[in-house]
Amino acid sequence: MTQLLRLLKRSVLPSLAVIALVVPASASTTLSFGAPSAYGSYLAGQQALRDLSTGEASRYLHEATAAEWDNATVVQRAFLAYLANGDIDRAVGIANHVLDLSPDFGLANLAIAAAELKDRRYHAAERDLNGVTSADFAGITAAILRGWAFIGDGRRTDAYAALDRMAKGGLEDFMVFHRALMADVSGDSATALALASQTYQANPVGPRNVEIYARVLGNAGRFDDALAVIDKYNAQGLGDPILDVVEKALRAHQRPGLFATSVQSGAAEAFHGIAVALARDGNTDLAIGVLQLGLYLDPHNDIISLLIGQLLDNAKQNAAANAYYANIPASSPMHLTAQVRIAQNYDSMGNRPEALKRLNEIVGTNPTDLDALTVLAELLRADKQYDRAADIYSQAIAIDKGAHIGDWVLYYQRGIAYERGNKWDKAQPDFLKALALNPDQPQVLNYLGYTWVDKGENLTQALGMIQKAVKATPTDGYIVDSLGWAFYRLGRFSDAVKTLEQAVQLKPNDPQINDHLGDAYWKAGRQLEAHFQWNVAASLDADGLLKTELAKKQANGLDATTASATPATTTQ
Repeated sequence: MTQLLRLLKRSVLPSLAVIALVVPASASTTLSFGAPSAYGSYLAGQQALRDLSTGEASRYLHEATAAEWDNATVVQRAFLAYLANGDIDRAVGIANHVLDLSPDFGLANLAIAAAELKDRRYHAAERDLNGVTSADFAGITAAILRGWAFIGDGRRTDAYAALDRMAKGGLEDFMVFHRALMADVSGDSATALALASQTYQANPVGPRNVEIYARVLGNAGRFDDALAVIDKYNAQGLGDPILDVVEKALRAHQRPGLFATSVQSGAAEAFHGIAVALARDGNTDLAIGVLQLGLYLDPHNDIISLLIGQLLDNAKQNAAANAYYANIPASSPMHLTAQVRIAQNYDSMGNRPEALKRLNEIVGTNPTDLDALTVLAELLRADKQYDRAADIYSQAIAIDKGAHIGDWVLYYQRGIAYERGNKWDKAQPDFLKALALNPDQPQVLNYLGYTWVDKGENLTQALGMIQKAVKATPTDGYIVDSLGWAFYRLGRFSDAVKTLEQAVQLKPNDPQINDHLGDAYWKAGRQLEAHFQWNVAASLDADGLLKTELAKKQANGLDATTASATPATTTQ
């Protein structure tokens, strides 16, 4: 799991509606505030929450509520800030006041119910969830939590019925998944097996679906059948640390244990699944608040801790993310992943030497961990240690056999390391191997096609490859730039201008793309526009990588210098 999306794919939920919970930034201008200080605190808290600076958001919005206690919007946002910051007791403390002001604010009901489920007050949880009947994420979550409250109360039939009522509109698989968990926790092994099989058949590449099916089979003593399920998953080159633990138990003919061990951990899994769908739809502040409710119910759910950290990483809250990663114990299957993320964050915070030191130590201790190897190789490549990066990629390819579809990325990244290290004889076979594994991958098509054009090789094939990449990703400014540059190198200056103008519209702040457009303007006889574009490129060239070349062009045009030979790229 090297990316946030790897965790997001753990969900079996479709997109979710978010109703009346997210207040637009502009809405604050229509609110009535009794004091300027409260208005300022509200605005600061809103911005901090959007940035996922949850501690600041909680502090500012707490200040705003002190002066605006009866302002529904302010209190709602303070409540969400408390949740996102993991201050569940404080959020639950004001949840009833939130409902007094906004009776339809279902998230407050969920927080109250979470506290009741944690304390095993199942009747109270059922009562407080009964009124949440909306069709948005809160209504879906409430139905599942009611089911878990029924399980805690020994009412299995009522639990199944609660989920069956929600099993429509794309939610069928998610409800079957939770019915399987509920049957397993209740000791209804036959039903658990049937439902786990059903959820697995619906998505045999989803790690959660694979895990529950393998566990139920293994707990029934069907070790070979359970291993066949995991082997089929692993054969696709996917991999999952938790499944590795389950597999180890199965190979030792040991029962791997329940997926969810209690009502509380089952309810936490519901919050996890809902939050993943919210995050996938871009509602990250809400997603983190929901994840915190899951972590509150199951403090040992390290997948939730890891996902909170990765959402914070995505918002550049790297130090806050590291606090969650650091809490994942050494005994956890997710510990190694967390340590790799911590190292990555040192790089994001400007301390690459420490990041590389930690990653080298991790790889030294865990030389077969693909996640650690690929992250180390990426940072080495970013640090322009191309030979060392290529060696690490080679180590990863050797471990993973390099034959799965997903392994295209390893060949592609090693090819980039070779190419940047001036070893084209080794780079080209890697790009071709990546395309053999994934023929339509636009990044590979673009990189290889551009390089061929720049070298004057395989021009017709190269142009076709780049055009195919643009067709697949027409809004990627870097790939559109490559097409424009290919036209330039082929002497098709009119096409080059038209295409590079599109690239600049897509990526207006990239110095290389602006530089390319300036070159195309010059060759098309539009010298004034060329000088203007080179000036724009120079103003954007914060690293000074194009400084010397641009200075020559600005002084003498292209008569005294050659055009830029550097493609714009997001690849380090």
